[in-house]
Amino acid sequence: MHCPFCHETDTKVIDSRLVADGGQVRRRRECQECRERFTTFEIAELLMPKVIKQDGTREPFNEQKLRNGLQRALEKRPVSVEDIESSLENVRHYLQALGEREVKSLVIGERVMEELRNLDEVAYVRFASVYRSFQDLSEFQQEINRLQENTEE
Repeated sequence: MHCPFCHETDTKVIDSRLVADGGQVRRRRECQECRERFTTFEIAELLMPKVIKQDGTREPFNEQKLRNGLQRALEKRPVSVEDIESSLENVRHYLQALGEREVKSLVIGERVMEELRNLDEVAYVRFASVYRSFQDLSEFQQEINRLQENTEE
């Protein structure tokens, strides 16, 4: 770490503490040359994978698209903002934990459906109808039957 005062490269860590619920490390440092003290913060930089769309194109992960899809499915449903944010965080964490540079959009869609199934069954069916491109009422019925079977288990 370079000293911000004299630009010397030899600095010493005096104190380290966790901050921001353990998501950051705060370090007090002292320059070995000029003896000035300064603070640094460290956070883990976890990159989101690129998304491989169904047509084969690749694009950066877009959290706003994910948020919009969840909110559209959950529109006028009794689900708290905290639960929605928690589901978003679960999907992000899942994608980061995969450790892949690229992930198929199908993997993301299936994970979102799992989250919605846990949040609200109506929102789950709404999302599934668009995601799986239901063509008629029988496909809706099949998905509802599958949902009921999983609920009874």
